[in-house]
Amino acid sequence: MSLTTALPSGTDMAFTMITQLLLLLVWGAAVRAARPGAELLNVCMDAKHHKEKPSPEEELPEQCSPWKKNSCCSVSTSQEAHKDVSYLYRFNWDHCGPMEPACKRHFIQDTCLYECSPNLGPWIRQVNQSWRKERVLNVPLCKEDCESWWEDCRTSYTCKSNWHKGWNWTSGFNQCPVKDSCHPFHFYFPTPAALCNEIWSHSYEVSNYSRGSGRCIQMWFDPAQGNPNEEVARFYAAAMSGAGLHGVWPALFGLALMSLLALS
Repeated sequence: MSLTTALPSGTDMAFTMITQLLLLLVWGAAVRAARPGAELLNVCMDAKHHKEKPSPEEELPEQCSPWKKNSCCSVSTSQEAHKDVSYLYRFNWDHCGPMEPACKRHFIQDTCLYECSPNLGPWIRQVNQSWRKERVLNVPLCKEDCESWWEDCRTSYTCKSNWHKGWNWTSGFNQCPVKDSCHPFHFYFPTPAALCNEIWSHSYEVSNYSRGSGRCIQMWFDPAQGNPNEEVARFYAAAMSGAGLHGVWPALFGLALMSLLALS
């Protein structure tokens, strides 16, 4: 019998969390090569519709409004984020029939986070794509945000598990390829993690942490209470910064030990 199978499931989860936390330090070396030090904080990625630097945008509408005080998106970008088949990417949410409004709200919020947030610096990576030079990878999305996204989309339909590629664009917007049939979301995304991790080519990685923990990015937040993602970005930026490694080691070790004690 292997050690893994002999351990209780809670302990196994704890060891997974410990491994993830320790790998964060190794991961930081690769991040520093692209965006060293302070460049991980309060930045906009080099992509299709992002501003060069974050700044206030008092007129951001509806679901993009939490980023009014400091935003990487313009008013026009945020307005388009709320439209079906907008000029941003010509992406049709209703490619398998009308998407449920509760489901569509999550995709609008996802778009607002991607376009407007200045707190994604620790996860920005360089890419060689025609429409952007940078993207985000493995942003630790708070587990409740991922779970509610999945739950609210269970009754909507899609034909693909990776929405970044493989579409038929001959009409000017995305349509399902002939070989891909429409099914309820849970057919292509059997778990919340499958949805959040895979739909945008691992732009997100669902976190084991909860909203308010300071260790995961919130897609939804009340701006009246401040932007909780600023603290999250500072924590991961310190972990990924060469100058911050010594200070962050105790915090990472403490989190891992607490997880082990709580789950074993």
